[in-house]
Amino acid sequence: MTTTFQHLPVLLQEVVTALAPRPGGCYIDGTVGGGGHALALLEASAPNGTLLGIDADPAALAATHLRLIATGIDPQRFTLHHAAFRDLGQVAHHYGLVAVDGILLDLGVSSHQFDTASRGFSFAHDGPLDMRLDPTAGTTAADLVNQLDERDLADLIYQYGEERASRRIAHQIVIRRRQEPFTRTADLANLVARTLGRPGRDRIHPATRTFQALRIAVNAELDQLEEVLPQAVELLREGGGIAVISFHSLEDRIVKNFFRAESGYGGSANLRPPRLRILTKKPLEATPEELVRNPRARSAKLRVAERIESVG
Repeated sequence: MTTTFQHLPVLLQEVVTALAPRPGGCYIDGTVGGGGHALALLEASAPNGTLLGIDADPAALAATHLRLIATGIDPQRFTLHHAAFRDLGQVAHHYGLVAVDGILLDLGVSSHQFDTASRGFSFAHDGPLDMRLDPTAGTTAADLVNQLDERDLADLIYQYGEERASRRIAHQIVIRRRQEPFTRTADLANLVARTLGRPGRDRIHPATRTFQALRIAVNAELDQLEEVLPQAVELLREGGGIAVISFHSLEDRIVKNFFRAESGYGGSANLRPPRLRILTKKPLEATPEELVRNPRARSAKLRVAERIESVG
């Protein structure tokens, strides 16, 4: 298994500023990826701050371990664990963590995963139609494309990809798969492009939304996000911070609504005393300087909240 995992962490300084790591603090990176944010949190909490890093991708964990060791981080200061981020609470309790100082969730797929053809995330690199963040388990994108009935496939593409032409795309997929199943990313991308024609005003590839929808469905990304947010709040000590980086409106809407509900803005339906204070009225976005270094940060949005004492 390769441990080469090139990925530029987005909104790095903003995350460090938001979580304000301190010596002796305990932090969780629930989607550790290539370890860029984890390294920054450990450096900022030196000499004895600790971090639990979780990721569904074994390659990410291996690369992060090498990166932290190579940078001189004491291996006793960090623990890396292979799991989906929806299992954050269970993993934290396994290591005896009940009140932590900060939690980061950097959602979506890393640049390394996108650029590795064998992972099947991108139509820009032909590869197996896979898209699993955890390649050791679960349903692949090919399974969904080849097995879902036409209506369910159309609904999936519309709901998770916000693709208005979802029914047309699903219809063409079903017609084609009767002759030969889809196994490659380029094959599916070409069919969607032929179905939709040239890119629209936003100039994105015609298959962008369909691929996003399949990736979200394969990895149950929205379900995981809804499950992990309450767990994260439970784990935060008073004054501890939660920082969430999202990359599309579906994720950001879930985080925004959850923060609002936990901050007392949920209206009469929210019967629980507030547990969070929102620190970002509007999500933080990448600076022009960061966009020059890392154009993939253009869609990143960071929302931050702080755990407060529940009264009542």
